[in-house]
Amino acid sequence: MPSARIYRPAKDPTQSGLARTKQWVLEFDQTEPRETDPLMGWTGSSDMLQQVRLEFDTSEEAVAYAKAAGIAYRVEETPPPIARKGLSYSDNFKFNRTAPWTH
Repeated sequence: MPSARIYRPAKDPTQSGLARTKQWVLEFDQTEPRETDPLMGWTGSSDMLQQVRLEFDTSEEAVAYAKAAGIAYRVEETPPPIARKGLSYSDNFKFNRTAPWTH
């Protein structure tokens, strides 16, 4: 019986946008260890479920799919993003600053 995890991907730290973070993902867990090819050094596995990645709009849809397919699952909640205060570069040089401007 395959097992899977359902999660919402985190924001890519190298990008400022939120692309591909709104969908819920169902990924199957690894059931067989990866093997190293002795000639080329590539790693691979005969477990084809490791390549399957299903995307859903909500976590409820992903859970319903897992239940209907008989897949053992776990839902991993992601913490909410930290709201950052937006500042502009010109705010560093305002005359009404609360702290003196120093280097």
